[in-house]
Amino acid sequence: MDKQKTKEELNKEVVARWFAGYWGKNPDLAVIDEIAAPDMTFAYSLHNPLQGREDIKSFIIDFRKAFPDLGFWAVTDLIAEGDYVVGQWEGGGTHTGEAYDGFSIGNLPAATGKQMHFTGTSVLKVVDGKVVEERGLDDGLTALIQLGLIKTV
Repeated sequence: MDKQKTKEELNKEVVARWFAGYWGKNPDLAVIDEIAAPDMTFAYSLHNPLQGREDIKSFIIDFRKAFPDLGFWAVTDLIAEGDYVVGQWEGGGTHTGEAYDGFSIGNLPAATGKQMHFTGTSVLKVVDGKVVEERGLDDGLTALIQLGLIKTV
């Protein structure tokens, strides 16, 4: 007898697909139109908040133009409760591409060659198979120090 998947199992599948398609090493940006809600909210400490598919798509395209090898991956199993899925991750990339002004503090000129590697936790809300919200707490301070945007003493 087939066991029907729970809401939480289905939501974890959506988030796993989002992480692979949006944040993975080999992105499939079609995932944005497929599973992001049209008015999706997106917020991380490293970047300014975003709203809607087009802003979210533009953000990742620009981020990947600046960091062509950008990639993030899960470091633990996803945890789900109700509409919410939580994932821990790590990742980063090397700034070998275009100038970048998408950080909440400071800008990078083109191709600095600097690398960033940092960790974070993301909480995603999934409703009816669509990601309606992604909020994360990243170790943006580490990334900004690695990129030279914040100086240490």
